Amino acid sequence: MGEKNPSISPVTDDGLETTLSPEDWGGNGQSQMNLSGRCTAIASEHRSRQYQYFATHDLPQQAWQIHGLPNQPIASTCQLLSWHDNGAATTKVLLPSQWVMPAGRFTADLEIFVLSGAIQMGDWQLGKHSYSFLPAGVRVGPWKVLHGEVAEILWMENGNLRYQDLPNHPQARLNEFIPVLDSKLLPWGKTDTRQFVESSKKWLRKAANGGGVWLLTILPHYDGRQAMIQSYNEEAYCLAGCCDIGDYRFVKDHFGYVPSFTTSLRHISEDGCLFFIRVDRDLSQSGTVLSYAHA
Repeated sequence: MGEKNPSISPVTDDGLETTLSPEDWGGNGQSQMNLSGRCTAIASEHRSRQYQYFATHDLPQQAWQIHGLPNQPIASTCQLLSWHDNGAATTKVLLPSQWVMPAGRFTADLEIFVLSGAIQMGDWQLGKHSYSFLPAGVRVGPWKVLHGEVAEILWMENGNLRYQDLPNHPQARLNEFIPVLDSKLLPWGKTDTRQFVESSKKWLRKAANGGGVWLLTILPHYDGRQAMIQSYNEEAYCLAGCCDIGDYRFVKDHFGYVPSFTTSLRHISEDGCLFFIRVDRDLSQSGTVLSYAHA
C-alpha cells in the first residue's frame, strides 16, 4: 500500500495515534474515519471525484492478520475493500467457527459491523447487524465466534492499527466507547437530505463533526430523479435489496466508495434496499448534498 507518511498519523511513545487527519473537503479530522484519498479493490491508486462500486464476492480471499498479535488466531480470510497509506482500511473478514483472540487494546480507532453470525467480545455479544466502536487504547476481549458457525464482519481500521496486550491507555477515549449496538433495537428516524425523503435512517455513531455511521433504508418505488454532488467522502455496503445508481445495479454484498465532490448518478429502487453507511461530514449542513441536472 506504499510508504506510510509519518506526518499523517503521529503516534505516542506507546504507539497510540494522537493527531486527527484533515478531510480533503476542508474538514479538520473530527470525523475520525480517515475516509479521504482511499484506494479500493478495483483502483490501486486514489481516483479523485470518481465513485467505485463493486461486488465483494468477486474479490480474491487473502490471509487476515492483526499486526502485533504474537500468536495469530486460527486462520481467517479477508477481502480488502478500501485503504489509505496512513493505515486506515475497510476489510470484509470471514472468521471460522473456532476463531478466538485474547483480550487487548489497539493503537487506532476500530469499528466493527457484523454481517452474519455472532461474536463474543469480552462481556458482550455482537449478532447480525450489530455495531461496535473501539477508540484507540481501550482494552477489550477476549474474543471468540459463537454458536459453532462462521461469522462475517466489516473490520474498519481508522489508522495504523496494531494489537497490544496492555491495560486501558490513560488517554483512551472511554466516553466514546460503544461495546455493542444492536441495530434491530433502534428506531428508524428521518434522513438529513431532501434527496432521500423517501428513506429512513438509524444512527449507529455520530462523530464530533456531525458525520458518522448509520443504516439507511430506501423505500420501494424510490426515484431520486436527478444526480447529486456529494461534498464528502462515503463508504456504503448493501445489506439487502437493490438500488440502480446510473447504469450500476447495487445489490446485496456490493460495496461503494465515493470520494468528496463526486457527482453520483440518479438513484432508483423498485423494491427498496438497506445500506450500511459511513460518512465524514454533517449532511444536514447546506451544500453537502447538491441536486445536479447535468450529469
